[in-house]
Amino acid sequence: MMRSISFKLIIAFLSIGVVSVAVIFITARWNTRQEFINFLSDQNQTSVITQLTEYYLVNGSWVQVETIFVQQQPSYDHRPPQPFTLADANGIVVFSDGKYRSGDRLSKDDIEIGTPIKENGNVIGIYVPLRMPFEGKPRELEFIERTNLTLLYGALIGAVLALFLGILISRTLTRPIRELTRATHAISEGDLSQRVQVRTNDELGELAQAFNKMSTELSRSVNTRKQMTADIAHELRTPLSLILGHAEAVHDGVLPPTLENFEIIREEAARLEHLVNDLRTLSLADAGELTIHPQIIESERLIHEVESLYQYETQRKNISLGVEVSPHLSTIEVDPGRMTQVLTNILDNAIRHTPEGGRIIISTNQADDKVEIAVQDSGPGVPPETLDRIFERFYRTDSSRQRDGEVPGGSGLGLAIAKSIVQAHGGQLSAESEPGKGLRIVISLPVSR
Repeated sequence: MMRSISFKLIIAFLSIGVVSVAVIFITARWNTRQEFINFLSDQNQTSVITQLTEYYLVNGSWVQVETIFVQQQPSYDHRPPQPFTLADANGIVVFSDGKYRSGDRLSKDDIEIGTPIKENGNVIGIYVPLRMPFEGKPRELEFIERTNLTLLYGALIGAVLALFLGILISRTLTRPIRELTRATHAISEGDLSQRVQVRTNDELGELAQAFNKMSTELSRSVNTRKQMTADIAHELRTPLSLILGHAEAVHDGVLPPTLENFEIIREEAARLEHLVNDLRTLSLADAGELTIHPQIIESERLIHEVESLYQYETQRKNISLGVEVSPHLSTIEVDPGRMTQVLTNILDNAIRHTPEGGRIIISTNQADDKVEIAVQDSGPGVPPETLDRIFERFYRTDSSRQRDGEVPGGSGLGLAIAKSIVQAHGGQLSAESEPGKGLRIVISLPVSR
């Protein structure tokens, strides 16, 4: 049978409480008894020394000093004197209840532990108590027993309080864990809207924040996957429908088998192949298996080669394509083919959104150990709230979804592929835009070592 962490915490707190209370009880019981015995001993010693001093003052010597104790009889309220040895100022024993006889000399150890009896600053004797087992009177023993009983009651109350505090603290500590457990089960059943309340700033609070972040990212990932699946189906359905429609029409004799109709089928098949290749490139990048053959090249040469590829298309659309290269640029270590693919994807997007008579600028700049290649168009730009999403797969702004006229919309994979390739080179791809002032996409690549 699995026991909950709450039960384990209660047992742990209770065990600690019981052990602590037991140790305190035993220590306090022993210490109280010893302190009480010491108190009685000190009180007895003070009384005996006072009597001995008075005797010496009256008689002027210790002769027959034992008579003052022989005459005393113990009673219920007065305990007999503690056995002791009395010596004169020279350490010669004059009275003893124990190991010495009158006339013996005190040992050096007994002199050190003895208490000097003084009168007007002069030592007149040495009092040496003898260690004997404690034999308390009934009232003294009763006091000790009452004290022990009080300590026992306190220990029991402490154990009960430890139990209640253990229950309270364990429930408080495990509440976030229980909430996380319930939320985790709910997510496993498909409810991705689960969030937990962050109650503290400790490790449990950090765990709750991490869970909420994970839940948010998981929900976003699932929604993105669903949207991507729908977009892939849409992108595949369009060329397939055209291919099947024209093929069936030619087969049934509805359309003549002319070169124009076959060209439509070929173009849609090529478009379909291009989309499949884009998806394959993204899947390889996600798996970290994108093939890259880096070479040390000059960024200026790469830019001019790409510029030459777009001279005809930009002239046909009456778009000005310019290049601004900073002097003394460091070389970069990249795969020329992959980096050309990045720039063509970015330029395709720029041409698609730049109106007739517009301008596209490819510029380079060096910032510390990075070489930046920027593509600036003069299109309508991207709203700030959607700027971070242009590198998402199949994301297209409203204007780019239009497929009629001379500006067909892209599949929404070009910038996503560009970002994956740049990151595979250890670089970064970012975007800057202001509505009405076009879009500027910056490629940041490390210089070659």
